[in-house]
Amino acid sequence: MEHPLKDALRKAKRRQLLKIIIISIIVVLITLPVLYKTGNYFAAKSSTRLHEQLFLRNEIAEPNIQIDSQVTSNSSMFGGNIITNRSKNVDGYLVPWSTLTSSYDWLRTNIDYNELLPGFYGEGTEFYEYDKQTKNKVATFYHPSIQRYYDGVQNDLEDISKMDNHVAEVAISFDKPYSFQEIQKQIPDNLNIVWLYMTSPVGDESKGPAGMPVYGFNPSDSPKEAYQSFIKSLKEYNQNGNEETIQNFLQSNKNKPFEDVKVLGVMVTGQTKNFKSLENKSFIRGASVGATAQIVPYIKPTK
Repeated sequence: MEHPLKDALRKAKRRQLLKIIIISIIVVLITLPVLYKTGNYFAAKSSTRLHEQLFLRNEIAEPNIQIDSQVTSNSSMFGGNIITNRSKNVDGYLVPWSTLTSSYDWLRTNIDYNELLPGFYGEGTEFYEYDKQTKNKVATFYHPSIQRYYDGVQNDLEDISKMDNHVAEVAISFDKPYSFQEIQKQIPDNLNIVWLYMTSPVGDESKGPAGMPVYGFNPSDSPKEAYQSFIKSLKEYNQNGNEETIQNFLQSNKNKPFEDVKVLGVMVTGQTKNFKSLENKSFIRGASVGATAQIVPYIKPTK
């Protein structure tokens, strides 16, 4: 026969264990929703920050590239992906461009720089950069302060004007900086100015492409307002001030009216035959063709 004290202790242990189990269940039921809500809060905050970073970078550092859609994918309380579908508008013809798959978690955002940076093709005397997914050629800007480029400073204008029944985008680099007003007088009306090349890092490009970013903006219908928006976006993009190129540009153009700001180059689009008038112009240091498209009867070029 069991001792009454042992029996009482056993029952007390059972009650204590049951109490611990019930308390644990209650704590879990309370904690799980709190953790889920907290996780979703931080994940949503990172997602919003990444969306803004992608839009901001596109605005200042992606010549003639437009975002067609940008959606969140594979989202959870721990993070997810953002898919950015992009294209180029080449005189009214939409040309596919690489899709970005960027990621985020509670603490970090990771932009898909692997696809943002172009690939490099080199064989024999042929050298050019290309979009990794679409394999379309990437137009190159040449900084007036960089004397030597790995393949020289190219001028594709003569070859472009020989292409029948096509539209093209061309990155035109100047022999020296010019004001926008001076540029407008030089670019014929039958070509579209879709991007102004304002600044980029000056480095060694003699051994191969350094993958340096270029900064600029679409002048759209109101260049002055577009420039003010560009300045605002540059400051927001480089809030910590660690991009020397951006900080130098902001400092050197502080309080300058747009009329006094100098431009290093332009990206223009149009029918290939209309580039003929730009051949042998002294203000053009280099002209690099990018995306092209064949004209079809059912899509009319913008110009």
